[in-house]
Amino acid sequence: MTTVPPPAVPAPEPISPVQAAALRDGVLPPVEEVRPGTWTLAVPFRGGVPDATLTYVLEGADGALTVVDPGWAADDRLEVLRASLATIGHTVDEVGLVVVTHLHADHLGAAAALRRASGARVAMHRLEVEALRREREDAAANDADIAGWGLPDELFAGVVAAWGSGRRIGLGRTEEPFADVFVEDGDVLPVAGRELRALWTPGHTAGHLCLVDERDGLLFTGDHVLPRINPGIGLGGRTTSNPLGDHLASLARLEPYADLEVCPGHEYRFRDVGTRARALARHREERSRHVAAALDALSAPTLYEVASRVPFSGGIGSMRGFLLASALTQTAFHADLLGRADEVRRA
Repeated sequence: MTTVPPPAVPAPEPISPVQAAALRDGVLPPVEEVRPGTWTLAVPFRGGVPDATLTYVLEGADGALTVVDPGWAADDRLEVLRASLATIGHTVDEVGLVVVTHLHADHLGAAAALRRASGARVAMHRLEVEALRREREDAAANDADIAGWGLPDELFAGVVAAWGSGRRIGLGRTEEPFADVFVEDGDVLPVAGRELRALWTPGHTAGHLCLVDERDGLLFTGDHVLPRINPGIGLGGRTTSNPLGDHLASLARLEPYADLEVCPGHEYRFRDVGTRARALARHREERSRHVAAALDALSAPTLYEVASRVPFSGGIGSMRGFLLASALTQTAFHADLLGRADEVRRA
């Protein structure tokens, strides 16, 4: 979900008092009806409360249910989802479609188990499926990158384990076919009586999707925009484009939807996605200025040396494993977007 702390800007006010209170108290929020026929549930991560995915359930005109981001399924068990559906008078058997905003296990993880339990189809962007199939190849390429970052010896093995050949982008028991339906930008999902439209928002991962329901005034943002967390970038496998540039362009795409209620993948619902998206973009612009200043001050630095001058929370020296690897990778994205990647020396 995230690899860096929230930017130092005010978070938007929550629409849901119970979600905000649950976040504050470190408990799961209760099931809530967002609109008639649309509910939000909370599915805990493998580690449990307070980390949870906000899952959304939409009832179609034909009575079939669509589940957006079913969350994690520990050992293929769907008890939390079953119990939550029961509170709104529904069952897993009624699920006909599972829409996944992106490939991370806290969003995709339960999809295969839900497909087996209900016969539902799973819908996802094709780039997410390609990344899942390319996972081992990408991990080997990451090993080669890591070798040139200039890491201190004591940090090297942990980074390889978390980001290189030891990494799994998180699928647990998810198996082929990862998706039964490929969703592209602008597609209208097959939900009876609704117009649920896909908005391609790459950056967090290459095939990340937001979903727009203009009739009910809802925008489902997955991990693209969250109320307090600054989402990590480039966390879905290797890409041919710069994920930072993709992310900034994707934030700008949300401007027309400023009047919609935001239904994120974590934390709580809020309004005014345009203001929040601009705050996230400003944070990235500030990070680019720090990377540029580091490159100005150093002569032929390694990536680790550049990142050491960037004010990550706690500093690079406090980071290990996945968090460190993500911070370094994002530093490289900034240098590339500045047109200064050739100033960074491979160790």
